[in-house]
Amino acid sequence: MKHFPRTPLAAEIAAALQGRTLFGDAPNGLFLAAPRRTGKSTFLQQDLIPELQRRGIVVVYVDLWADQKRDPGDLIADAVSRVVADNLGVIARTAKASGLESVSLAGWLKVDTTRIGKPDGATLTDALQMLTDMARKPVALIVDEAQHALTSEAGENAMSALKAARDKLNAPGNIRLMLVMSGSDRDKLLRLVNTNGAPFYGSQVERMPALGKDFVDFLVAIIASERPDLEPINSVLLTEAFQLFGSRPQFFAAALGDALNPLASRGGRFEAQILDAAKQKQQDDEAQMESEYLSLKPIEQAVLWRLLEQGNRFRPYDAEALRFYRDKVGEERITAQQAQAALEAIRSRPPALVWKSARGEYAVDDAMMHGWYSARVAAGAWPPRESSALRPSPPREGASDRISPSS
Repeated sequence: MKHFPRTPLAAEIAAALQGRTLFGDAPNGLFLAAPRRTGKSTFLQQDLIPELQRRGIVVVYVDLWADQKRDPGDLIADAVSRVVADNLGVIARTAKASGLESVSLAGWLKVDTTRIGKPDGATLTDALQMLTDMARKPVALIVDEAQHALTSEAGENAMSALKAARDKLNAPGNIRLMLVMSGSDRDKLLRLVNTNGAPFYGSQVERMPALGKDFVDFLVAIIASERPDLEPINSVLLTEAFQLFGSRPQFFAAALGDALNPLASRGGRFEAQILDAAKQKQQDDEAQMESEYLSLKPIEQAVLWRLLEQGNRFRPYDAEALRFYRDKVGEERITAQQAQAALEAIRSRPPALVWKSARGEYAVDDAMMHGWYSARVAAGAWPPRESSALRPSPPREGASDRISPSS
């Protein structure tokens, strides 16, 4: 699929990072939240990074989900180290070409870039200052899936180090370090900014504008140019389908490719086929979440239920939570140890349903589950029952909210 350029949005964000918007807080750190697979990383890599580079800004980019087996703190340090090493190489080559036997830049050339962020190496703050000094340009550090940093002590320390570097390098009217933190879960990303102990306490998390009609119109223009026999194309129906796909380009493009396949022998207009595919995808996603919920033991269901209900107010072992578990499971006594075992079970199962930070904070791993839960509650169809695993249950008068032992 061809890239849909979001140049105006990239320019707007770049200007905000440079402090060129009135009363904007972006120079203190920009926190962008967008659901998974909605084009966030594509925008960062193919729109925002080129725009920043065009403005003479050195960019460091790291995706904390690129290698989930490695500590996020190490990933951040390695990304900074690579760009520092590249710039050291440029300086060394320039010195050699100039006939200089040695070159000094405040001692930076003696730094072991492989030890940046390590206990016996340069700190991230020093490394970022080094980078701005060497490049003689501002630096933008983009951390994709930044909420993952909170899952380890080293990751949290790296976030604190970035905040310290921001405070050291920036001054009103002189922005040397720009920080962009993106995440696929707004609730998790908020944990970087919304408590006194959070590294970026006081900053705001912004919702990244979703792709919409302009993206669909972009694809419609491509289809019309390659398949004029399909005109006029119903862009309204396609926009509705795109929204039902959760504004996720990958699934929408796959449905387009399937519907426009010349070997396919389906009847009717392709727009209606894509709308049907979007509705089926939505049903499949809901059925998958329901199936995962029903596969849990009753105590595990109760713990997940409590987490969905409470969100960031979730306290798994307090007296109120234990009463909730007892009520839903129908047992006279449930201990904190039992609740902890249930919570760890749903964290360790594949796929994991619960996320945990290094500070012991919990959240639903897939933010889409919140929407599913809220819709079921609003429809009077919560909790799910075994008989409803394939489709949402209709509202039932006087239905019990206790978890069935059979589940």
